[in-house]
Amino acid sequence: MGEVQDRYRSVSAGFRSRLDGVGPEAWASPTPCTDWTVKDLVAHVVGVHRRVVATLDGHEPVDVDQDGDLPAQWREASDAVAGGLADETRATTTVSGMFGEQTFESLVSRLLCADTLVHTWDLARATGQDETLDPDAVSKALLFLTPIDDALRRPGGFSAKIDPTQGADEQSRLLNFCGRAV
Repeated sequence: MGEVQDRYRSVSAGFRSRLDGVGPEAWASPTPCTDWTVKDLVAHVVGVHRRVVATLDGHEPVDVDQDGDLPAQWREASDAVAGGLADETRATTTVSGMFGEQTFESLVSRLLCADTLVHTWDLARATGQDETLDPDAVSKALLFLTPIDDALRRPGGFSAKIDPTQGADEQSRLLNFCGRAV
C-alpha cells in the first residue's frame, strides 16, 4: 500500500470514528465553521469526496441528501475514494481540479486528506469527542496548505489565521493556520 493510500485510510478512519460518535441530538449543533451545523459539515465532507470521485469518473457528482443517512453516504463516498486509490490505473489517472491537472492520487493526497483532516477536528470539537489528529497527516496538510495561503482565504474558504501560542504543537499550528481557535 502506498503512502497516500495509507494516509487517506488513516484520515478517513478518523473522520468515520467521530461520525460514529455523533448522537441524534448533535446533528443541529454548531461547529467551528461558524455557518455550519454538524449536519452541514458532514454533508460538506461527503460532497467534497463525491466531487473528487466525479473528476476520476468524468461524471457529475451525486448530490448529498442532507435529510438522508449521512453516515451511509460518508461510507459510500470514502469507499469510492479508497477504491480509486487501490486501483493503480485509476490512482494515476490525470484529473482536473481547483489546483490544476494532477493525478487522482495527488488530488486525494493534497485536497481531500487536508480537508477531511481539518473537518475531523471540527466534528470532534462540535460533538465533544477526541480532537487528536494523525500526526503524519497533520504534517502533510501543513506542507500542502501553507504555500496556498492566499487562495484559502477567499470567500467560502478558511477564516483568518490565528497566531499560534509560543511552543504550539504542529496540530495546533495547523488548526490556527486554518482559522480554528484551539
